[in-house]
Amino acid sequence: MKKKLISLALAGASLLSLAACGGGTTAAKGEVNVYNWGEYIDESIFDEFTAQTGIQVNYQTYESNEALYGKLAGGATGYDVIIPSDYMIGQMIEEDMLEPLNFDNIPNFSDVDGSLKNPEYDPENLYSVPYMFGILGIIYNTTLVDEGEDMETWDVLWNEKYSNDILMFNNSRDTIGIALKKLGYSYNTTDPAQVTQAVDELVAQKPLVQAYVMDDIFQKLEGGNAAIGVYYYGDYLTMEENNSDLAFALPREGTNRYVDAMCIPKGSENKENAEAFINFMCSTDAGVKNVEATWYSSPLLSVREALDPEVVDDPFAYPDEAFMAQQCETFACLPADIRALYNDQWVRLMNAS
Repeated sequence: MKKKLISLALAGASLLSLAACGGGTTAAKGEVNVYNWGEYIDESIFDEFTAQTGIQVNYQTYESNEALYGKLAGGATGYDVIIPSDYMIGQMIEEDMLEPLNFDNIPNFSDVDGSLKNPEYDPENLYSVPYMFGILGIIYNTTLVDEGEDMETWDVLWNEKYSNDILMFNNSRDTIGIALKKLGYSYNTTDPAQVTQAVDELVAQKPLVQAYVMDDIFQKLEGGNAAIGVYYYGDYLTMEENNSDLAFALPREGTNRYVDAMCIPKGSENKENAEAFINFMCSTDAGVKNVEATWYSSPLLSVREALDPEVVDDPFAYPDEAFMAQQCETFACLPADIRALYNDQWVRLMNAS
């Protein structure tokens, strides 16, 4: 899927965006401190937000939910908007780490797909507004894997033919989740024996792994420095633009479908500015530009209307209910004792020789 397939319709989208934001500039001043994943936004839209509101955007990035959580749980302050994933939002709500949102300040929430509202991780939809969603799969270089290799199974990540050519996630939830799916278990198992068995599989796999990665997977796969990696479909579309030898496979054992959402951390000093930023990010114009820049799937209905039908009809980008039921499972917020087990088992994996 190439970016040329997007029909921006920006003139109309911009009018919708300005109407939703109230049009023109406002009297609001100050700043908003945004903390987001890397490679996950079109930073040019910050100037548009500042022009409309007078609010300056200060922007920083993190690599994983666990890195975000560790920083905030460790006492870091000064952030106004964060964008964790579903299960981490549930954990942060449980631990009273998020501010409830004033949706009077976020009227563009009405454009969010109803199927993404009131999710399991935030059942009353008090704390979060969907930002992007997507699915996880296997990205591989067709020139570096054997022709006819079965790529539609997690088992290929344990294939000794690809020793030192395999990339895995550098976070516990995704990596342990892959091993759980390989074994036929749920991502959300609360059985300690199953979690431990999954990490046993990962310990056995470790000698084959070139690296545990996050954003550095772009350089490795685009540059042909690894044969196989596991990452998100939106990022695959970006990588494929830079290396046409790359392909994407959905493992038949099942995979993760996730939602990342905008939240305000407890103690934000710029809460109203944060809500203005969230509302802006839910405008048509900003949403279209973000899809164009990141290739992740938008929760905004007006954005989907602005996309080429070939984009919206892509079953990996915008899965239908049947696809979701048959192929995908979402991460849930696990009980505290299982989260602690994940942490201990991740340390065991990282320390394994």
